Amino acid sequence: MTSDLSLFKALATKGKELVKLHTMESDKLDPGRSNVRLEPHKELQNEVVKVSYDDRHKRVYINKGQYFEKVEPGVWNFHVGGYQVCEKWLKDRKGRKLNYDDITHYQKIVIALRETIKLMAEIDKAIGEWPIK
Repeated sequence: MTSDLSLFKALATKGKELVKLHTMESDKLDPGRSNVRLEPHKELQNEVVKVSYDDRHKRVYINKGQYFEKVEPGVWNFHVGGYQVCEKWLKDRKGRKLNYDDITHYQKIVIALRETIKLMAEIDKAIGEWPIK
């Protein structure tokens, strides 16, 4: 809590943005505007076989030839509740073929995490130092 009304309002606004991102209701979650996409492969057909990450190329592989590209290391390594979000979501679908809705949802997850990381930095900057006054 803070006695600074302008800081409180700023943090409340950032909190509202976080809620929209985490409930998948934010306007920022438009996969059409995202640079995250799954590379097509005729034979592999979007099956999640083995999940791995290539930090040099910023790729999340779901099998030997298909990957989501342009996933930053900070997004890939982001944890919530002890779980690495991007990895867990795909590993929970191991052995399945991702359909269009699955691919779109994963793109939204990546965008939501990217935006969350930005908001966390903005919140830290707004607060400045601890304890909050």
